[in-house]
Amino acid sequence: MTSPSTPSTPDLSPCAASDAVWFDGFEKRQFNVNGVVVCARISANWLSQLDKPVLVLLHGFPQTHVMWHRVAQALKHDYRMVLPDLRGYGDSSHAPGLPDHSNYSKRAMAQDVVGLLDQLNVDDFFLCGHDRGARVAHRLAIDYPTRVVKLCVIDIAPTLDMYNRTDMDFARAYYHWFHLIQPSPLPERMIGGNVLHYLHAKLGGWGSDGTSFIEAEALAEYERCMTMAPEQAGDLLPAVHTACEDYRASAGIDLVHDRESRALDQKIKCDVWVMWGERGVVHKMFKPLELWQAQCDGTVSGQVLPSGHFIPEERPEDTIGALRHFMR
Repeated sequence: MTSPSTPSTPDLSPCAASDAVWFDGFEKRQFNVNGVVVCARISANWLSQLDKPVLVLLHGFPQTHVMWHRVAQALKHDYRMVLPDLRGYGDSSHAPGLPDHSNYSKRAMAQDVVGLLDQLNVDDFFLCGHDRGARVAHRLAIDYPTRVVKLCVIDIAPTLDMYNRTDMDFARAYYHWFHLIQPSPLPERMIGGNVLHYLHAKLGGWGSDGTSFIEAEALAEYERCMTMAPEQAGDLLPAVHTACEDYRASAGIDLVHDRESRALDQKIKCDVWVMWGERGVVHKMFKPLELWQAQCDGTVSGQVLPSGHFIPEERPEDTIGALRHFMR
């Protein structure tokens, strides 16, 4: 597990507002990684509990790390925890996308996570991702097989398998996969016309019934981050643009990376736990355990939950129990 020694003290610079009362036991910090700023919440007692294993939680679209609030509060005494905002989300950097979208590839995002953990002197860790975060976690587990002790992916099937399965039913259910990848600035301008309506529609969709399951503080954070003003009047909303870049990368360079990994028979080496919602698209259109086992050399197990897509917020107790049982 994680080495109890720390050869140096990590640079823990403040990052935005701390929300200390809401996220009791956590500190919000920023890290300069790979030329970008990555904002993350980490356990406040990080340096005094080096005997605890490290658990990294990665969020999805259209959210930030605060989606893990209930889970983090329940598990904070069991692990040293790291909850980053992926690049392009929350209070992390929102640099414009490159022509090939490579700076929003899952490989680039995985490198950010590993770079952050390097600064914290963490060698190996438990890893869990939801939605886009699970896709980053998948790539990280392939590119850094010695770093991930166990992996949990929530409500996704492998990206390449999902695109390969595309038909009219899938395109209707996941239309945003095809809308967000259109050339900039078309989807950015369309969403920017009523960004909060779009945000709420996504948060209440994919098998979820409205947004009542989302904590008020979390919803306010999603709204704040999605509506952050551009540097100059008339520019694209930064978080909307970078979310589109995330999806553009998934439909392009990420597929190149995935095909290369499969051609080289590069698979996830650790054991994997899969959770998915019975009201969601993954349950209706895919066989997630079979698909993940095909990409894993370890043991794949998991469960379907009576939920929509946003399992950590809709079913926090189930998520907490599964992680506590599996991540040991």
